Amino acid sequence: MRFHYDNKKDALYIRFDESRYKESDEVGEGIIFDYNAKKKLVGIEILDASRRLTASVQASLKRNELSVTVGALAR
Repeated sequence: MRFHYDNKKDALYIRFDESRYKESDEVGEGIIFDYNAKKKLVGIEILDASRRLTASVQASLKRNELSVTVGALAR
């Protein structure tokens, strides 16, 4: 699993699989799931990440040291 945070876009991308994504689905406002050709979830994009994530996750992103449990991603 890899994480990428784009400061300028305030977007967090969580990559589960290195296969190419074929389609995307916005499952909630600013939450986009990417699927490969086999309909397997390969990534999640979180837009406006700074307002959606806990303060500790935001601090980790700014230090480029994201190491969190899934439960810590949501407020």
